[in-house]
Amino acid sequence: MSSNNLDEIVKRSLEIRKKYHELEILHHKSEWSIEEDALAYLTDAGLVGRNIMSQQKRWPKENSENELIHKIGENFWWLTILSERSGINIKDAIDKFLDKTEQLLK
Repeated sequence: MSSNNLDEIVKRSLEIRKKYHELEILHHKSEWSIEEDALAYLTDAGLVGRNIMSQQKRWPKENSENELIHKIGENFWWLTILSERSGINIKDAIDKFLDKTEQLLK
């Protein structure tokens, strides 16, 4: 994935989050906190695990492939949102992780 593509993903992710904040204000009179965003991410991360189990025929569920694709995308979206809300540049975080891990595995 090129840096430009990741920039576009971040931009689109933030625009979508703004729309969700508008819905939160409409329904609950306030935006979700970063802690609530983190909890939503953890819930969706668990659903990735469940959909992997189903895809691998270890859990009985219909349509798990489509749900798995959606949840993997949604988890990346949540990580983008959590990074931005934490003041962390996701591209820098990914680069640092890859650099450190590559060095550890040499």
